[in-house]
Amino acid sequence: MGGYYLWSSSAFDSKSGQLILVALLVMIASFYTGTLFGTNSSLYNSISHLPSNSSSSPPPSPGTLSLSPSPSLDLYRALIVNCIPTFTNRVGLSYRRIPLTIPDTGMDICPLVFNEYIPCHNVTYVNELLPKLDLSRREELERHCPPLERRLFCLVPPPEDYKIPIRWPTSRDYVWRSNVNHTRLAKVKGGQNWVHEKDKLWWFPGGGTHFKHGASEYIERLGKMITNENGDLRSAGVFQILDVGCGVASFSAYLLPLNIQTMSFAPIDSHENQIQFALERGIAAMISSLATKQLPYPSSSFEMVHCSRCRVDWHKNEVCIKEKDDDYNSTDGILLKEVNRLLRSNGYFVYSAPPAYKQEKDFPLIWDKLTNLTSTMCWKLISRKVQTAIWIKPENQSCLLHNVEQKLINICDSVDDSNLSWNTPLRDCITLSKAQSHSHNLPPRPQRLSEYSRTLSSVGINQEKFISDTLYWQDQVRHYWRLMNTNETEVRNVMDMNAFCGGFAVALSTWPVWVMNIVPKSMNNTLSAIYNRGLIGAFHDWCEPFSTYPRSYDLLHANHLFSHYKNREEGCLLEDIMLEMDRIIRPQGTIIIRDEESIISRIRALAPKFLWDVESHLLENEQKTTEPVLICRKKFWAIL
Repeated sequence: MGGYYLWSSSAFDSKSGQLILVALLVMIASFYTGTLFGTNSSLYNSISHLPSNSSSSPPPSPGTLSLSPSPSLDLYRALIVNCIPTFTNRVGLSYRRIPLTIPDTGMDICPLVFNEYIPCHNVTYVNELLPKLDLSRREELERHCPPLERRLFCLVPPPEDYKIPIRWPTSRDYVWRSNVNHTRLAKVKGGQNWVHEKDKLWWFPGGGTHFKHGASEYIERLGKMITNENGDLRSAGVFQILDVGCGVASFSAYLLPLNIQTMSFAPIDSHENQIQFALERGIAAMISSLATKQLPYPSSSFEMVHCSRCRVDWHKNEVCIKEKDDDYNSTDGILLKEVNRLLRSNGYFVYSAPPAYKQEKDFPLIWDKLTNLTSTMCWKLISRKVQTAIWIKPENQSCLLHNVEQKLINICDSVDDSNLSWNTPLRDCITLSKAQSHSHNLPPRPQRLSEYSRTLSSVGINQEKFISDTLYWQDQVRHYWRLMNTNETEVRNVMDMNAFCGGFAVALSTWPVWVMNIVPKSMNNTLSAIYNRGLIGAFHDWCEPFSTYPRSYDLLHANHLFSHYKNREEGCLLEDIMLEMDRIIRPQGTIIIRDEESIISRIRALAPKFLWDVESHLLENEQKTTEPVLICRKKFWAIL
């Protein structure tokens, strides 16, 4: 073990271990009643506390924060002094090798320094690539996955003093400081009320660079700007928003009471760990960047794209387009054309940044350029006040054709609308409205959850199959809650790794969770239909790690995912996908796997080597026959 110990909260299997657990529970109960330790201050200092997370009570204010004992890792450390169960897994750096082998002692554990390892956003590897990247277009912020032999092949450990996250809805406002132990944002953005330090917690007052007095007031103002003071964002038809450069995602958090779904993203840049803060809070977010490639979302999926000091130079990003054999034309604004691709007809682009209101420096020149670029796309500026400008993308095909004739803009070549936006270069053109989705034809939420998209018929999914899938997952989710034997408050961040039509997410829509619906890039494009149901998600290739931090999700669902990747190349093996699952699931998180019996048997055999507890069950599949289902739970272990 090289001087390291692995500890687990679920490793009491022997009779003596059970006695220790009974003693531990007695101690915890006594601690609650104050009858065991009296005024033992040394023990109190080693115990972590958290705010009450009762859903019936509002989150406590910072001045009246109520604390209650929490059975965190610190508490177990304090009480089990010389009785720490250990595992045979070795702590040491190991890389992916061909052929792939897993030691008899179990998966190696990465050293503690790798507790925030994100394989495709590894700063060390990206720095090696810098001479080959287009830094003028911020290509360094995009995904750059290392070759297989450079990827770590070990379990990512939790950081020192990691605690089970505070539960929703309290987590919107408070998270454990030790779980995201980075102070820079609090120092540089505290004055804008992004995040403040509060004892052992991070406190999120709900502010942002352009709404330091709170996101609620800002959201209300946006609604009034769009509706001429007569309504809110929902009455303006806004139900799905893309938040660019989201910070700690307070904008998204305060849209939830309006039942508006937000896909928030930001790169890994000087605003360190902003996406990790968002996920720890229980808010939908992922790492991504607008640079040289399309975002991994389908066309015409959002009623609003929001940028509040999002650190994107919309007026720049010049590219060279080849018009003839030896003739190249430079053009700006390609990032705005990506926004145009993502916006539904009559959708809004919200821009809260200095060029919208300041008359100093070069801000007026930037504003003029923005207005020229948006005019070429036939957008209409509908409001400009209080540091914010809002454009609408109207249905105006005659305007677009006129601008094409004037050579102000290019129309995209005809492409199959079913193509997935995955590692696709940005296109310096726009698509005519006949290929776009008209959001005014979509009902509001929650009715939108039942919406059948005509795009599904092109991939062989008729309305009968769609309805059958929806009803099936409603039934299966009821079985899942029973089999997981988990309190509903323990699940907030959910990922469906092979989402199909989004039926699993729809079945969870009555619970206080959000679901990241993933459509693998080698599948049919059903993600457009998922967005048309008012849900969110992304395209991805599970031969590569996902763009998120370790310990992002409470629940992973993999329905016949492994069989889809069966017999693929190295990097797509069953063990590779299990390793990525382990990286992104939280300690004590649940992984539900349904697949062929042969695959289920292999996973069941491998699970202990990944330090997972596993239970086997049988449930009915859509063909009305039974199939095996694994309920796996990641042990809460740590390097001591």
